[in-house]
Amino acid sequence: MKTMKLLLAAVLAGSVFVAKAQDKGDLVRATDSEKYKAYNQVTIFDSTDVFMEESGLSYVNSHRLVKIINYAGAKANSVVKVDYDPQSAYVEIRKVVVYRSNGSVEEIPLKVMDYVAPARMIYWGASQKMVEVGHLDPGDAVEVWTFRKGFTYALLQADDDSRYIPPMRGHFYDIVPFWSNQPIVQKVYRVNVLKNKNLQYNVYNGELSSSQAFDADRVIYTFVKNNIKPIARESAMLASNDVETKLLLSTSPNWEAKSTWFYGVNEDYGSFKSTPELTKKVRELLVGAKTEEDSIATLTHWVADNMRYAGISMGEGEGYTLHNAKMNFTDRCGVCKDKASLLIAMLRAAGFNAYAAMTMAGERIDRIPADQFNHSVTVVQRRNGRYQLLDPTWVPNVRELWSSAEQQQGYLMGLPNGADLAVTPVSAPENHYVRITGSSELKPDGTLVGEFTIAAEGQSDAAVRSIFSARRSEWRRNVEMELIRVAPQAQITSVTYTDNDTYLKQPVKITYKYRIPNYALVSDKELIFTPLLAKGVFTRAMGHMAINVSEEKRHYPFKDRCSRLVEVKETVKLPAGFSTQEPMPEMQKVDGKSVSYNGGYTLRGNTLTFEQKASYGKRVYEASDWNDFRNAVMAQKNFSIFELIFVKNTK
Repeated sequence: MKTMKLLLAAVLAGSVFVAKAQDKGDLVRATDSEKYKAYNQVTIFDSTDVFMEESGLSYVNSHRLVKIINYAGAKANSVVKVDYDPQSAYVEIRKVVVYRSNGSVEEIPLKVMDYVAPARMIYWGASQKMVEVGHLDPGDAVEVWTFRKGFTYALLQADDDSRYIPPMRGHFYDIVPFWSNQPIVQKVYRVNVLKNKNLQYNVYNGELSSSQAFDADRVIYTFVKNNIKPIARESAMLASNDVETKLLLSTSPNWEAKSTWFYGVNEDYGSFKSTPELTKKVRELLVGAKTEEDSIATLTHWVADNMRYAGISMGEGEGYTLHNAKMNFTDRCGVCKDKASLLIAMLRAAGFNAYAAMTMAGERIDRIPADQFNHSVTVVQRRNGRYQLLDPTWVPNVRELWSSAEQQQGYLMGLPNGADLAVTPVSAPENHYVRITGSSELKPDGTLVGEFTIAAEGQSDAAVRSIFSARRSEWRRNVEMELIRVAPQAQITSVTYTDNDTYLKQPVKITYKYRIPNYALVSDKELIFTPLLAKGVFTRAMGHMAINVSEEKRHYPFKDRCSRLVEVKETVKLPAGFSTQEPMPEMQKVDGKSVSYNGGYTLRGNTLTFEQKASYGKRVYEASDWNDFRNAVMAQKNFSIFELIFVKNTK
C-alpha cells in the first residue's frame, strides 16, 4: 500500500521528462528545422504516463515539446487546447513554457479558459480547456504539461471521483496512436498497473520498442517509437488507426466479458422496459403483419423514420448506458444508442428477444478488447435462433434493415451469456444494383431524341433516392438536374418516378423522355458524339467513380461506400448513310477476384449499342485489389469521354 501511494504521488507530481530548461533549450536548437521544412511543426518529444488504481480510475500526465517550423505551425500552437467531457474526466493544463529562437525562455501565465466545445448534431456537454500562448515565430518551441483523470465516455453522473471510474469498473483500456500528421522525434507511453489486472496489449501496423519493470504488486509497461513521420495518404484510404502504428491495451480478459457486462449494465438500468403507450403503438404498427420479417421490418423502419437524430445531454444514461424506452418514445430524438434502445424495447414488446450491440463505424475493431466503439445498433433473435443486425440510425429512407455501408465491420452483441467479436458479412453486389437502360435516335441535324430508365436497389437505391431528400417542391428539379448535368441543353419532355413516400414497397425507378438539340457535332462529312448513357448519368449511385484512380500503385488498403453492380445499356439509331471512320473501340474487360468489368460498343447496320457491366464485390479492399479496381473504374471513365466518329458514305 505504501509503495502504491509513493508511485501515485510521483505520477501526480509531474512528468517523465525531467531535463532542465537550459537542456531543453539546447534540444530545441539542436533539432534541425531544415530537416523538417516540409512540415508545419515537429514534436521533439511526446510522453504520457498513466497510473491505474484498483477501481480502474487512471491518472494521466502528458508532457510534450513542439518546435515551430513555419507560421502555419505557429498559428496551430498559439493556443494550448485540451478536450474533455466534464461528466467523466477532469483535466488540468499545469504548465506552458516557450523557448524563443533568440535563446530566451518564457513561462506563460496560466490563465485557463474553459469553454463548451464546438459541436454538430451531438451536444453532450464536451468542453475544452485553453491557455493562450500568444505570438510565435518559426524556430520557437512550446512545452506543455497536462494532467487528466477519468476516461472518454460518460456513463452515469456522480458527485465525486466515482464519475471518473471507467464504465467497466475495475478495468482499464487505452488506444494509443503512434502516428501523426506532423513528425515526432520520440513518443513514449508508460502505464503502471497492478499485476493482478493481467494487462494484455498488442501493437498493430508497425513496431514499438517495449519494456517492463516490476515493483512489488505492480508492473510498469513502457512503449517507445522514434522518428515518427507522416505517411503519404492515398485516395479512399482507410482510417489512420487501420494502417498506421497503434497500441491497444486492456485488462478485460476477452470480448465475452465485455459482452456480458454491456448486457448487464443496460438491463440493470432498465433501458428497454416498455410502457403502456409504447406497447399500444407496437400493436397498432403490427396490424396486418403476416410474417416475422414483416414485424421486424415495420418496427425497424418506424424507429428509423420517426426518431430524429439529435444528441443532447440527457443526464443519467449517457455513454454506454442506453437511455430508457419511455424517454426515447416520448422525445423521439437521440443518437444511435437511443434509436437502438427504442427499437429493442419495441421488438421486446412484440415478443422478440432483442439486445443492444456495439460497433465501430469507419474503423476496424482489433482483437484486444479495448473499447473500440463509436456506434450502437440492435440485434434481434429470429425464431430459428439466428441473430440479425438492425440499424435504425443508418436506414432512414433505405430499403435495408442493416446498412450495407457497414459491411466488413466489427461488432459486439451484448448477450446474457456473452458473445465474441464478430464481423458483418460482405453483401453481394447484386443486392445493390443500379441498372440504366435506354434507347435513342440521332437525327441528321445532331438532335438526340430518346428515353431511359434507371432502377436501383439497396445502397444504390438509397443513393438515387437522395435526390428526394430536399423539399417535395424541389423533387422534380432535382430529378431533371441528373440529366442536365451531363447534357446541359437537354429538353425533358417527360419524367416519371416512384413515390418516395412508399419506398419500402418497391425499388426506385425513374424514367426520362428527352430531346437534346445539337447533341452530336454534324458536318457534311462527319458525325461525332458520345452516347448519352456512356457519359455517366446518375454517378451519384456509383461511388467508385469518385475515387481518384490516377495512382498506378498503392501501399495501403482502400474502401468504397458499398459493394455494387452497375449495368448500363443504350441503343442508338444513327442517321442513314454513316459508317465508322475507324474500328470501334475494343471491348474492355477486367476479370479480377473482387472486381469485374465488361463493356464496349457493337454496331449492326445503323444501330449502335453501348453496354457495360461492372461488379464491385466489397466495401473494404486490400492493396492487392487496386489494379483490378482501378482498371474497371478507368474503363468506365474512358468510355464517358470517348467520342465516336462516323463518316458519311460517298457511294
